[in-house]
Amino acid sequence: MSIQKAIEDKLTAHFSPERLVVINESHLHAGHHHVHEGREEQFEANGETHFRVRIVSKAFEGMSRVERHRAVNTLLADELKGGVHALAIEPSALGEPTRW
Repeated sequence: MSIQKAIEDKLTAHFSPERLVVINESHLHAGHHHVHEGREEQFEANGETHFRVRIVSKAFEGMSRVERHRAVNTLLADELKGGVHALAIEPSALGEPTRW
């Protein structure tokens, strides 16, 4: 299973979102250098290292922006410890305006 699919499945199961878009932005970071396990490496164009999550869910009602980000980061802790280098999160509760 791809990392993107795992992220989509976890977010869907936990937050029951009204809308969910998970965008793989790894290609935008191809060739960028980073240090992994003490070694300098480059991100690959076809990798699964950088994602943007756009999610609208009733579960976010009454939560601050920071609490929403923490909830998503906690849920995706295994992916963040694994191959995911960056995760941009755009969470909204039902009825809130979104820019997407």
